[in-house]
Amino acid sequence: MSAHESSGEPAAPLPPRVEAGHLSLDRASLVAWGEAFGRAARAPLVVTLTGELGAGKTTLAQAICRGYGVRDEVTSPTYSIVQEYESDRTPVYHLDLYRLRGPEELANIGWDDVIVADALVLIEWPERAGAYLPPHVPIRLAHDPAHADHRLLLAG
Repeated sequence: MSAHESSGEPAAPLPPRVEAGHLSLDRASLVAWGEAFGRAARAPLVVTLTGELGAGKTTLAQAICRGYGVRDEVTSPTYSIVQEYESDRTPVYHLDLYRLRGPEELANIGWDDVIVADALVLIEWPERAGAYLPPHVPIRLAHDPAHADHRLLLAG
């Protein structure tokens, strides 16, 4: 049971084939998957993106934003930590918590306001939020050892 189902909220929509476990995707397929996810997403929704450096988290966040209707260029929020984008639907918050030392620094970035907003919230490096992470759709990316130009995607 997902966190949304256990809280009485409807389960977040996921594009086809995710329930089968993991997908091995090249960059173009990862982008297409992210755009499909963005089109299917309904706010309020928190999505976490995990994976090692270079696994494609920001690429996927950019694709999800495009699918959700963000027209502006989506950049990595590594230094700003939080980026806000407008879409035709709701705001989108893209957070990169990599530079935080721990959950005690969340108050400095407006965390409480972001996670309760009627928005799509994408969080890279969510483990830095610790127990403050709300119910969310987890997406994990990893390098595919069988194909150097592919990423393994696990979602839901």
